[in-house]
Amino acid sequence: MGEKIYGKHAIEEGIKLAPMGSTLYVSRGVGKSYSDLERLAMLTGKIAIKKLSPQEMDRMMPGVEHRGVVLDFGGARRGGGRLIVTTVSEFLSKLEEGQGALVLLLDEITDPHNLGAILRSADQFGVDLVVVPERRSAQANETVTKISSGAAQYVPMAVVTNLSREVKELKAAGFWIYGADMSGTNSYETKFPQRTAIIMGSEGSGIRELSRKLCDEIVSIPMRGHIDSLNVSVATGILLYEFRRQH
Repeated sequence: MGEKIYGKHAIEEGIKLAPMGSTLYVSRGVGKSYSDLERLAMLTGKIAIKKLSPQEMDRMMPGVEHRGVVLDFGGARRGGGRLIVTTVSEFLSKLEEGQGALVLLLDEITDPHNLGAILRSADQFGVDLVVVPERRSAQANETVTKISSGAAQYVPMAVVTNLSREVKELKAAGFWIYGADMSGTNSYETKFPQRTAIIMGSEGSGIRELSRKLCDEIVSIPMRGHIDSLNVSVATGILLYEFRRQH
């Protein structure tokens, strides 16, 4: 089997992009609430529909709250109909001279729920590329796709071995690098240029010192509450909105 998606909204988006050979597994007795998914799958002409017993479905998706419906991409590789996977170099090669772009770099964000929520915001605010480290980071798997409500299928991603090297490559291509930290300049007073890259760090320790040293500026979100900080996915959404508001 290939990569699998569960969750009604994620499956709805997945059906639109599913490659030939995909399969929609439906548990017998799941009810009429998911019949629209079967109908959408049939209309594509590319997705087989297979009925399983509840026990068979549980064995296929152990420990997952699948609600009786799972979309399997049949071994399609990332970028071949589901996730849009690229490299920073390839992304930069396609930018025209003077063309603006928004890049989001995630520095050791390990919680898949946070990654899913961040990808949802990235889709809503038109992020052109999300860069994720290969190690010490959550990856775009089935859980993340579900949490992102399918947004993971629309946001181009680059999985890299060395985040600092990619930051340097972005800087060489004219991007200004902004790190998010509570000690930074008020983001509402920051004028983001056309080519902007924002680094978001883990909730526990923030961006790493090595990443911080590569930033052109550290920015913060003004707050009046009593807790220490915002959830990283919420903070990401606010900063992405501020960039789009300015542009």
